[in-house]
Amino acid sequence: MCGMRSDVVKRGLERAPHRALLHATGLKRDDLDKPFIGIINSYSSMVPGHMHLRSVAEAVAQGVREAGGVPFEFNTIAVCDGIAMGHRGMHYSLPSRELIADSVEVVAEAHALDGLVLITNCDKITPGMLMAAARLDLPAIILTGGPMPSGWFRGRKIGVSAMFEAIGRVRRGELSEEELAELEALACPACGSCNGLYTANTMACITEALGLSLPGSATPLANSSRRISMALATGKRAVELVRENLTASKILRRKAFENAIRVDLALGGSTNTILHLMAVAKEAGVDLALDDFDRLSRETPQLSELIPSGPHDVEDLDRAGGIPAVMKTLEPLLHLDALTVTGKTVGENIAGARRLDGEVIRPLENPIRRDGGIAILWGNLAPRGAVLKTAGVPESMMRFRGEARVFDCEEDAVRALMDREVESGEVVVIRYEGPKGGPGMREMLTPTATLVGLGLIEKIALITDGRFSGATRGLCIGHVSPEAFEGGPIAALRNGDVIEIDVSNRVLRIELEDDEIQRRLRHWHRPEPRIKKGYLMRYSLQVTSADTGAIFSVNPGQKAK
Repeated sequence: MCGMRSDVVKRGLERAPHRALLHATGLKRDDLDKPFIGIINSYSSMVPGHMHLRSVAEAVAQGVREAGGVPFEFNTIAVCDGIAMGHRGMHYSLPSRELIADSVEVVAEAHALDGLVLITNCDKITPGMLMAAARLDLPAIILTGGPMPSGWFRGRKIGVSAMFEAIGRVRRGELSEEELAELEALACPACGSCNGLYTANTMACITEALGLSLPGSATPLANSSRRISMALATGKRAVELVRENLTASKILRRKAFENAIRVDLALGGSTNTILHLMAVAKEAGVDLALDDFDRLSRETPQLSELIPSGPHDVEDLDRAGGIPAVMKTLEPLLHLDALTVTGKTVGENIAGARRLDGEVIRPLENPIRRDGGIAILWGNLAPRGAVLKTAGVPESMMRFRGEARVFDCEEDAVRALMDREVESGEVVVIRYEGPKGGPGMREMLTPTATLVGLGLIEKIALITDGRFSGATRGLCIGHVSPEAFEGGPIAALRNGDVIEIDVSNRVLRIELEDDEIQRRLRHWHRPEPRIKKGYLMRYSLQVTSADTGAIFSVNPGQKAK
C-alpha cells in the first residue's frame, strides 16, 4: 500500500534508523508495507469500567492483523468519577479530559500513525478520545468498553447511585450499617461502566449516534462475548478506514452532532454531554451552542427512562435493540444521510433495526414526555445559561420558588445537609465550583444523593456553577454561567435571597433588581485560588466557561485572565 502517513517513519534511506527501531518491536520487512494502526487503550486495574480492556485490546489487535494492518498499542489515563467523588480527587476529573486528548495527539503525531482505534469507557475518557479523533482528523474509530450488569439487593436492581443515596438513608435510620455493608458487596458486581444512564454510558450511546463507533456497540455488557466480537470487528474496520481514507472530519459534521443530541435527549442522558459535545464540536470546527441543545430538546420526545431516573438499566436498553432501535424510532427526526464509520449512512445502518421492547424504548406517539430530557435555563442568575436534566425532575418541582442557602464549596453544603441545617422549600446554592473556581468543575453527586437519602429530593432545589453526575436526579441546576469566580451574578447571592425556577419557561432568576445585583458585584472580591501549583493551577488559567464546553483557550500568546 502506497502513500500512507506512516511512510514518513519507514520509507527512504534516511529512515534506516527508524526501521531498525521498528524491527526491534518485532516487525518484519513486509510489515512496513502495511497500515500502522494505533490502539489507544485506557486500561486501568483501578477503574471498574476499564479493568477488562486488556482483553478487548487483544481482540482489536487481532482484527487489525486479520485485515492486513500492524497494531501498536499504547495507553492513556483513566479516572473513575465514583472513586474520585466528594473529595479533592474530583477536581481532577474534568481536567483529565484535556490530558487524554493531548496524550493521544502526542503519540499519534510523534509516530505518524495511519489510523486509530480508541478504546475507552468512562466519563472523561470517551470525550477526550473523541476530541483527539476530531483534532487529528485521521481514520479513527471508537470502541467503548460496555456497561456493568446491575447488582441486586432484596429484589431490586441497584448500582453505584444506590450507594451514594444509602449514606443519607443510614443517617435517617432507614438502613443499618450492616445492611449498608451488604449493599456495598452487591452494588457493582462486575467490570464495566456503571449500570445506568450515567455519563459514561450516555457518552457511549452518543458516540454510536455520532457515527464514530460500530452500530450496536454501545450497549452490550462489558463482560459479554459480543463485546469481544465487536472489538474484533472494530480492529478490522480500522484498517479499512485507512484504505478508504475515511477520516473523522468526514463524519463529525453538524448533522452528526444533531443526531447525537437527539439520541441523548430521547434517552434522558447526563447533562455532562453538553460540555463534552461542545468540546468535541470545537475540535471538529462545528459551531455548537447551548441554544442548539434547548431547541432540539423542545422538538425531541423522551422515549426511555433509565436508571437513575427510571427502572431500566443499560442491559435492558440493549435487550430492547440498543441505539440502532432508538435511532430507528427517532428516524423522522434524524439526518439519515449522515456518514458513519461503517462507510454507510445512518439511514443505511438502521434500516433493519427494530424496537424489541416498547416499555424500555417508547414509540414516538407515546413518549414519556413530549420534550427531551435536558433544558437550558436563562435569567439574571445565569445570563449565559444553566443546564438541567429534566428527566430526573419530579413534576411537582417544575416550578419552584425558595430562599437561597448559599455555600462557597461542596463540603460546606454536604455538612449542612447532614446536620439538617437546610429546610424544605429552600434552594441550596453551591458556588466557586466552576471550571476556573473549583478548579475543575466538580460533580455534585454527594449533595444530591444526600438529599435523596434524607428524603428531601422533592423538597429542596440545588443550584451550582459546578456540574452534576449522570446519577443525579431532582431539581438540580448546574453549569451556571458566568461562574462565581468570574464575577457572575451567582457570586452576588446572599442567604435569604429569593430564587425563582420555571423549567417549562426556561427561567432561572433572583428576585432582585439589576441595580442591586450590580451594586453587590462592585463590592465583590475574587477569592484566592484554591490550588496554586501543578496541573490544576495551569488548567484554571487556560480553561473557559461551562457555556463554551469548559475547553482550553486557544489564542496563542494571549495572557490568561
